[in-house]
Amino acid sequence: MDRIVEFLRSSRPDGPCLVIDLEIVRENYLAFARAMPDTRIFYAVKANPEPRILELLASLGSSFDCASVAEIDMALAAGASPDRISFGNTIKKERDIPAASQRGVRLFAVDCEAEVEKIARSAPGADVFCRILCDGVGAQWPLSRKFGCEPSMAADVLERAHRLGLGARGLSFHVGSQQANVDAWDGAIAASARIFRECSARGIGLDLLNLGGGFPARYLKDVPGVPNYARAIGAALRRHFGNRIPSTIIEPGRGMVGNAGVIKAEVVLVSRKSKSVGEPRWVYLDIGKFGGLAETMDEAIRYPIRTPRDGEAKEPCIIAGPTCDSADVLYERDPYPLPVSLAAGDEILIEGAGAYTTTYSSVGFNGFRPLKSYVIGSVAGTWMGPGCGVDSCGKAADNDHGTVPRSGAFP
Repeated sequence: MDRIVEFLRSSRPDGPCLVIDLEIVRENYLAFARAMPDTRIFYAVKANPEPRILELLASLGSSFDCASVAEIDMALAAGASPDRISFGNTIKKERDIPAASQRGVRLFAVDCEAEVEKIARSAPGADVFCRILCDGVGAQWPLSRKFGCEPSMAADVLERAHRLGLGARGLSFHVGSQQANVDAWDGAIAASARIFRECSARGIGLDLLNLGGGFPARYLKDVPGVPNYARAIGAALRRHFGNRIPSTIIEPGRGMVGNAGVIKAEVVLVSRKSKSVGEPRWVYLDIGKFGGLAETMDEAIRYPIRTPRDGEAKEPCIIAGPTCDSADVLYERDPYPLPVSLAAGDEILIEGAGAYTTTYSSVGFNGFRPLKSYVIGSVAGTWMGPGCGVDSCGKAADNDHGTVPRSGAFP
């Protein structure tokens, strides 16, 4: 936070923006690597595809979970070799499969026989893993039934892959994003072990278990540390697989970059809708659901918000974005406590915003520009210092050290 605040103080970027600290990303990667040394890390590129994040992770040895050919190209450009990339989306246009294969990618996710057949036609001999459904209990952002098949179907899917000449490698699942329960992996690992045994009985030797993502970032509540998840997952693997634990993969996204980013935003308007006693104030920001805060949908993710007036009295407020869309309300069901003195022109900081913000930002809804992104720190590990930010296009950030902060600007 200190480094990001200093960058904002010295550079004074205009409009809402995300600032990413590469040093925190580095620390997060090393925490996963230390806690789970026998598990390969495949960063979920969709969480934040900022090129310098990918370059840093590639230099540290990370592999990459990609959802499209465009993300595969990003990972390759960052320095990853094709054997460190998986095409983890179970819904792929058939023409994208040979495009990935021509780039050297050989590991694909499937969840049905139709997808297996597409891969067999378009990338003969490739390796596949089958995604199974998981209930996601305990996750703040549970995943739907859109991805994965019932565990009872998985052996048939993998047998079909095997008979079509593909490498039937194993299974994957996802316990839900922002998963606070360290034991959430146990049931899926148990189901996976049963499928491994069933496939073995059919003459198919599986050797890969993709444990997915779900590792949380800290928002308003404390969350368990990575070692806690590692211990629980390790115990579940030993319990259900015994001495035959397969190779494992994890796909952290939010847990890798969530706490590395802070959004600077501005209060546009503070108003009341009624003179009724107890009616909450409305606080409108220059960023909303369409500007990068889509995960406030259903108030699932509640970001920590800092203001320059945090030491003063607070009252519950409804927080909304700037667009002419009535859905652009962030927190209304559970109003957010903000300082009574908060006023238009005040700058606020939205913490834990490093994941799923720039990629959710619209390209220009209502004419508002996409969320700008700055990176501080260095891929090589040498601290660059304040004012050396780089925007998402790789251009030097505009520095205006002579600018006098506006009234209410964050100190």
